[in-house]
Amino acid sequence: MKLTCEKHFLQAAVAVASRAAASKSPIPSLEGLLLEAGNDLRVTGYDLKKGIYSSIEAEVREPGSVVLEAKLFGEMVRRMPDGMVSIESDEKGMTVVKCGKTEFSFMGMNPDDYPELPSVDGLRSYTIAQKTIKSMINQSIFAVSDNDSRPVYTGSKFEIEDGVLTLVSVDGYRLALRREKIEGDEGTDEFIVPGAALSDLERICPSDGEENVRISVGGNHVSFSVGKTVIVTRRLEGDFLNYRKAVPENFKYEINVNRGELLRAVDRVSLIVDEKTKNPVRMSFDDGIINCVCVTPIGKAEDVCISSGNGDGIEIGFNDKYIMDALKAAPADEIMLGLNTGSSPCVITPADGGDGFKYMILPIRLKS
Repeated sequence: MKLTCEKHFLQAAVAVASRAAASKSPIPSLEGLLLEAGNDLRVTGYDLKKGIYSSIEAEVREPGSVVLEAKLFGEMVRRMPDGMVSIESDEKGMTVVKCGKTEFSFMGMNPDDYPELPSVDGLRSYTIAQKTIKSMINQSIFAVSDNDSRPVYTGSKFEIEDGVLTLVSVDGYRLALRREKIEGDEGTDEFIVPGAALSDLERICPSDGEENVRISVGGNHVSFSVGKTVIVTRRLEGDFLNYRKAVPENFKYEINVNRGELLRAVDRVSLIVDEKTKNPVRMSFDDGIINCVCVTPIGKAEDVCISSGNGDGIEIGFNDKYIMDALKAAPADEIMLGLNTGSSPCVITPADGGDGFKYMILPIRLKS
């Protein structure tokens, strides 16, 4: 294999593909990146659960392939001077990487030992703007569970119906829902994507990306194509929470408030939260105000946020991180808090009545 390519593009492709390379594996090649030179250069990382490959333009003089240790090769490329990088690899795997006066020689691994990425049969496909899917993931992934005892909740559910994509994440204490229009096959569809793959997709999509992400759904896997980069991941299987039944629709109290002002108030009083005892933030909803109080072994903190609506003094305790995560993520300046009792969930929706997002947070039982 002999090729030449631009260092900037090679570094970007290596960084993206390395996100899927295994950190430790009984299969040594999975700790590496597969470089395949044909019409262009394709760089692949794969850990048997998720694969990422990215293609870049290259002048290929001799086609071929080799597997290079991901961390070493990534650092090697990053530290090279700017310019054109040449990569040569012989049949035994001896690889020479040059850029300017910098040169590295080392042994690669046999590409025949590298497992083949699963193919996505592409039963159905959809497209959505890069910046839209990026914001949807960013504003819902905080509620993905990190507890492997319920694997199905370590991912987010994609639900497609009548051209609308609903993305739902839940971890047992809170729920995050985002909804946007999508293009693609008509009808309904649902599948669960691991949170790790969605985190990678969110990082890969540019914030101002005007192009579309193509979502291909197969029987066991799903892929996301962003430009010349593709993420392939297995689907999670299991019974996901029926959010339509879990999230209350009617409320005794509806409190409108500025999201930023409430976030700052909670942030201030949570400054004294004791990490060991995890004392809750107490929020009492009166006529036109929300009183925020936190009492811990450190001391006591109080703040007041102006609101619209009367909660008749209802008091609810919240985990400070859970309520702040939802307030940070909510894509609206004015929000509505739907409340029923001090022990029932709090639901956050847009104050204008839209259905673009919905967050539900379970309360903490307060001691008198």
